Amino acid sequence: MTRLIVAAGGGGDAVAAVMLHAALYGDEGPAVILTYAWDRLLVDPVPGPRGADDFTGLEPLTPAVWKVPEGARPIAPAGSTLPRLAEELPHTLALIDPRHGAEGVVRQLEELVTHLRPTSIDLLDVGGDVLARGDEPTLKSPLADSLTLAACGQVIAPIRLLIAGPGLDGELSHDDLRNQLGTLVHTFTAEDTEPISASLEWHPSEATGMLAAAARGVRGTCEVRDAGLPIPLTDESPTIHEVGLDEALSRNELARAITSTTTLDEVEALSREICGFSEIDYERNKALWLKQQPPAKLEAESVLAQLDQFEAEAQSRGVTHTTFRHLTEVLSLDGSQRDDLRRLLINSRTAQYAAPLWRIT
Repeated sequence: MTRLIVAAGGGGDAVAAVMLHAALYGDEGPAVILTYAWDRLLVDPVPGPRGADDFTGLEPLTPAVWKVPEGARPIAPAGSTLPRLAEELPHTLALIDPRHGAEGVVRQLEELVTHLRPTSIDLLDVGGDVLARGDEPTLKSPLADSLTLAACGQVIAPIRLLIAGPGLDGELSHDDLRNQLGTLVHTFTAEDTEPISASLEWHPSEATGMLAAAARGVRGTCEVRDAGLPIPLTDESPTIHEVGLDEALSRNELARAITSTTTLDEVEALSREICGFSEIDYERNKALWLKQQPPAKLEAESVLAQLDQFEAEAQSRGVTHTTFRHLTEVLSLDGSQRDDLRRLLINSRTAQYAAPLWRIT
């Protein structure tokens, strides 16, 4: 018995897929999680998603699909969280390679379905931006989700679209999504987060981190991203809803437009045309900017003083929590200093650690 879970946006969606499997399928045995290798610039300084050629040590699952084992490594200067996740998680991680557009992802899915004969296929999106039309002013990263949605819509197999943590990615609010969400499938609990507890200690995903925190009972307002976006953590935050795949495709204009694409460049061009931007362009611009910004030194006294100032200002905005990714950027540190910052803060002010978030006092 094999479950196939497609992590719609990559990154933290793959970690959330482990929570999903624990919650819905229990001890059935490991699943195959198909995911992008697409991490934020704090982890991977190279803009855009990684392909199979960006790694050493991958293992073939099918002619078009590669497994990411714990011994795999990204080829410098690229970075990836997938090899470390492969070490810690009891599931098989397989790589979505988007370089051949939607047609390439369809081929990968069809080969996996034939090879695995999965008991079920779930397309999982944390936050719900897969349901965006494409013209929402708050939309920031539609490309990956739209590409997996476009591919899943062409596979001749039953695929269930699941939205976890509606609104947690900060692109569409829960109010924006309320009328689009279908049946409530499950509400995550603290027990569901146990298989990913170790990964949450270091993985930089903000949306999945908030999903896990909400499952553990954290409520309030969490400030995220470089821009300091406020995300409400409510009783709706740890829920999973099912949405019809056809319904999602009927809303998502970008997904419909890219169904016949054969290159990632085509997908990007259509994203610029329909949504007005490509998030890979944003990453390219930010990567150039980051190269010109020398990171601050991680000196405990200075960092804690800056933290006090940030927390006072955040409190005045009604913020109750934040992420270590956001703190890294607020304090002008770079991604390589994130773990050291996290250890410093937890060791200095243990009571403020609401794993995996930081509580503002």
